[in-house]
Amino acid sequence: MNGANAVNGDSSNQARTSNLSRTLDFLLMTFRLKKFSFAGMNYLGHAYLSYGNGELLTGNMIGDHVKGRLALEHFPPGIKKGIELHRKIDGMVDAHPATMRAKLFFREHYGLYAGAIMDTLYDHFLANDPALFPTSDALLSFTETTYLQLEEQKDFFPAKFAAYFPHMKEHNWLYNYRKLKGMERSLGGLARRALYMPPADKAFEAFVTHYYQLNQCYYDIIDDLIRFVRIELNTQGIN
Repeated sequence: MNGANAVNGDSSNQARTSNLSRTLDFLLMTFRLKKFSFAGMNYLGHAYLSYGNGELLTGNMIGDHVKGRLALEHFPPGIKKGIELHRKIDGMVDAHPATMRAKLFFREHYGLYAGAIMDTLYDHFLANDPALFPTSDALLSFTETTYLQLEEQKDFFPAKFAAYFPHMKEHNWLYNYRKLKGMERSLGGLARRALYMPPADKAFEAFVTHYYQLNQCYYDIIDDLIRFVRIELNTQGIN
């Protein structure tokens, strides 16, 4: 009887150890993903939702690289508001039912990185939204103005953003979200920057395969998002 109890005890301990190991693996992956921090809309979305305000735009664009509340005190009030808006946009987008549905297409192969993938894809659909950018020239003009406004605030760029901003501008990342080839490169770049994300080939394949369903998810969220941001800006007295 004591031997059986010992065996059962060993089995129970092994099961607990196995469960603990899986829990730790999940928490570590979550921690790594939070460090990577690509929740919510991606760059084009944050730029568009700044509505031409240069300081708001800067905060919105650098938001992923500014962590915690104390770090906000290093920035002028307008940029600080942009960083805060960035965080609110990310939270709203990540919790929206349309995003929840969209992430299911990527969850099997990419787990928690499904959200980061959708952030990138939302920018593609926004770049091709005729209500926001009726022509490719309209998008091109918007991106060029965005880079000029950011240049004026470059003294406030965090080191990481400052390092890749010249490449963003030179290769016009914001405009190239419009193209499938641009999205393939963007997803590949996402996988390279996220050390624990699998290669992006399956993500791009799922994007193409489920293009119309994902596009519908974008249309299901964009009006809610614009309304949300307008309310936030009005609350803060920003027009």
